[in-house]
Amino acid sequence: MTSPEDSLPVAGTAVLLRSADIGFEVLLIRRPDRGSFAGAWVFPGGKVEPADRRVGESESDDALRAGIRETQEEVGLTIDDLVLLSEWRPPAEAPTRIRTWFFLAKAPDQVPVPSEDEVAEIAWVTPAEALARHAAGEWTLFPPTWLTLHQLSAFVDAEAALSSAGAAQLFQTRVLDTAAGRAFAWEQGRLEAGALPWRFVPS
Repeated sequence: MTSPEDSLPVAGTAVLLRSADIGFEVLLIRRPDRGSFAGAWVFPGGKVEPADRRVGESESDDALRAGIRETQEEVGLTIDDLVLLSEWRPPAEAPTRIRTWFFLAKAPDQVPVPSEDEVAEIAWVTPAEALARHAAGEWTLFPPTWLTLHQLSAFVDAEAALSSAGAAQLFQTRVLDTAAGRAFAWEQGRLEAGALPWRFVPS
């Protein structure tokens, strides 16, 4: 049975990990102060284009190709061996609604070359450091980026994080109006049949 969510545009995002003395780091890019996610720190990625689609292949395969292509275009890195991590569905209140597939990959032994048009700044940071900068008000992280970093912070090295993925988690973002103001929450489940009901995860 299809739902209105199935007709939304689709995107692919690549979460790149590299080993470090303190465990591992992830690559984050700051978007320019315009367009989608203006000024926010995000993982490389973008919408599925016609060239990313293959007849008879799954939507996640198309999103994977988009993630690979966008990573090359945005930061000049050639990646492969991506592992499926999650699918994020946007809240109904979002002005631009795109379903996004997230993938984990080991970063290649290359120096990133950011695109001047699409990237204002890049940083290799531990998940904990990125979350701390967001908490201090130094960085803006949108819910999918924040929660992905939060999940990754539980692992001690890149290999452990990569081996944990492969079966996509499904996240449906909700917007809640509370006494303290507007907040985000997520319904979370597995994409495999029989995995519901979802677990509710407050922000």
